[in-house]
Amino acid sequence: MRTVGQPSGVGRFGSPTDGIGRCPPTVSVSAARIVPNVISFQTHFQARDDDIILASKPKSGTTWLKALVFSIVNRTRYTPSNTPLLASNPHQLVPFIEFTLFADVLQKNSAVKVPDLSGIPSPRLFSTHIPYSSLPESVKDSKCRIMYICRNPLDVIVSSWHFGTQDHPDRARSVWTNMEEYVDKFCNGEEGFGPFWDHVLAYLKVSLEKPEKVLFLKYEDMKEETIFHVKRIAEFIGFPFSEDEEIRGVVKEISDLCSLSSLKDLEVNKNGKFMPNFENKSYFRKGEVGDWVNHLSLSMAERVSKVSEEKLKGSGLTFKMSSYL
Repeated sequence: MRTVGQPSGVGRFGSPTDGIGRCPPTVSVSAARIVPNVISFQTHFQARDDDIILASKPKSGTTWLKALVFSIVNRTRYTPSNTPLLASNPHQLVPFIEFTLFADVLQKNSAVKVPDLSGIPSPRLFSTHIPYSSLPESVKDSKCRIMYICRNPLDVIVSSWHFGTQDHPDRARSVWTNMEEYVDKFCNGEEGFGPFWDHVLAYLKVSLEKPEKVLFLKYEDMKEETIFHVKRIAEFIGFPFSEDEEIRGVVKEISDLCSLSSLKDLEVNKNGKFMPNFENKSYFRKGEVGDWVNHLSLSMAERVSKVSEEKLKGSGLTFKMSSYL
């Protein structure tokens, strides 16, 4: 029996793919390659009512959320001693739509290759960095559930910088001369998948209008109260923990198994590559709240904070910028 969810193999943008094509090194693919993937996804994907989609901006806690959701859904099939997480990176278990499932859709003869996802057992688990406005209508109109995780912009900037430069520093720095220039581009919305604030606010808006459709999560809150949020996630996706499971410590067991320190220490995440351009270990750096203080100058932080305050004004959304605040 195949593991559940595992495959065998409102922004300022006008068009469905706006905000997707401007991909810096953190995205690892060129615009010419990713846009056809997104268009194919929009055209051909048929959502099921029990699909589960994890959405985020890059470097917002995606890897951690994938490990948690996979473990929650498959907890009756596996124990910590035989979980597929021991042999597979979380991105392999909960595949990206635009980077994996619909990758390389244009063949040499210009024909479009459409992946057959019908054989994946329910609930199917997918992930994406695509803005809400660019999701297929079948996703929006169905009862499938979306979990969106976001992170404070200062830590996103630092994590993105390290992720984009550690494996390919020459290529990355041909786009970003230094951290200050990257901060400038971030504040101007010049990044893959569109401006940070547009992306976050679009998913927040839907989560407030349709709480049964979108669960809005903040990385900092999850770090502070992991057990609470693991139970909240399980309830939202229809896999609530029983009283007996809570007594037996299953929730804590999953939380510990999927912690950054545990995942980082696994041999599979120390070696090999998930995508051609990035090693598995590059997905596990620090994961600390407030690490930006070690990398950004006060003027950089103040600029991001000022733009963030302007963009989020009236939304009710705030971010915890430090573990001490």
